Amino acid sequence: MNIQARKLVLIEEFLRISDESLIAKLESFIKQEKKISHERNLKPMPLNEFHEMIGQAKRDCEEGRVISHHELKKKVKSWK
Repeated sequence: MNIQARKLVLIEEFLRISDESLIAKLESFIKQEKKISHERNLKPMPLNEFHEMIGQAKRDCEEGRVISHHELKKKVKSWK
């Protein structure tokens, strides 16, 4: 049975579930597995790249290429 067929069987089985606590457990399991999968794919940033980003942030600050937290919040509100 290929992956698509297995998914369909799983969906059909899921649709027959009437126990809300079981559905909540399945939701929690899926969320946790997605988190674990995402974390497995994270790769550490090289230290030199990290230091370069810090340096760039300092230069941006020194040259005035920053906005305050308050201004950022106002901008975000206007996006909605």
